[in-house]
Amino acid sequence: MKKLTIEDVAQKAGVSKSTVSQFLNKRFKYMSEATRNRIAEVIEELNYQPNGLARSLKQNRTHMVGIIVANIDYSLSIQCIRAIEHELQRHGIQVIICNADENAEKENTYVETLIARQVDGLIIFPAGHHPETYGRLVEAEYPLVFMDRLVDGVTTQSLLLDNEMAAKTAVRELVRHGHKDIAILSLPLGEQAITPRKERMSGYKKAMEEAGLPLRAEYMCSVPREDISAALNGLQRLQGPPTGLVAANDLVLGEILKYANRQAVAIPGQWSVIGIDDAEFAQIYNPPITTIRQPAYEMGVQAAKLMLSLIEDQGAAVPITYRFPPSLQPGQSVGAPSLQSGAVHPPARD
Repeated sequence: MKKLTIEDVAQKAGVSKSTVSQFLNKRFKYMSEATRNRIAEVIEELNYQPNGLARSLKQNRTHMVGIIVANIDYSLSIQCIRAIEHELQRHGIQVIICNADENAEKENTYVETLIARQVDGLIIFPAGHHPETYGRLVEAEYPLVFMDRLVDGVTTQSLLLDNEMAAKTAVRELVRHGHKDIAILSLPLGEQAITPRKERMSGYKKAMEEAGLPLRAEYMCSVPREDISAALNGLQRLQGPPTGLVAANDLVLGEILKYANRQAVAIPGQWSVIGIDDAEFAQIYNPPITTIRQPAYEMGVQAAKLMLSLIEDQGAAVPITYRFPPSLQPGQSVGAPSLQSGAVHPPARD
């Protein structure tokens, strides 16, 4: 038998889900007596059992918020967490930070643990792709904010970069310097690619097409971090090797720079390189790497403000996806392809 939901009660009573939620939480200020009586009758008729745990979380503040990050290695994650923590502490709220290591099961465990701790809300960088994980939280109008990634079938407050524009900006910068043979390296896309990887690859394709450049499958590398070196070997051995490289995130950029050092590949003499994500090491590399910055700290502040609003309002909020614009941070890692056309790429040893 299908489990009754707050939506079933709302439809039967002829009111909105928000009104039923207000009734269940005993907030009758803007509700007529007739509406109150009608909802009470429907709840009794349907024998509806509300999610008492979720309601109690809304009524009993703990002044704690949980942050579940998919991968704490990303520079975005670190900067966002710093901003979230700082902003929430200004309002007397402490945070519990959990790292899911890109593991959906680990993330699920953290969700259950934090709910048991009765945190006032959750800010999640989703590692999973299964909407049921978050469905009961959304249904109960529990304060929930997504960062960096979206999950199909889940509609909640979400904040992330305009990832397509980030990749387009990188390609356009390389094209502006005269490059035509441009490759992109990304961590695995897979069947259910996480949002930034999928959107950045899409942005790369659109920018290449807009520039009138052919899309070459061998230029679009989507591999695990430990296989990036092998992917770069493959690019070097192509009959027409790329002169420009776009690193889809900071972890990929780090692997490219390690490879370039090991193999004595000159940047920008042999490769012009642009990284998406403004990693600190990009500016201390010699030469400084051109990057596409996402406003991570600003995103974190906005996430904290959204969470505060959800906690304080305790009602249904219109789900909005906030997209933040990227910005080009010029370095010295992009040169003209004429510098590279005569370069000889020796076969790599590893």
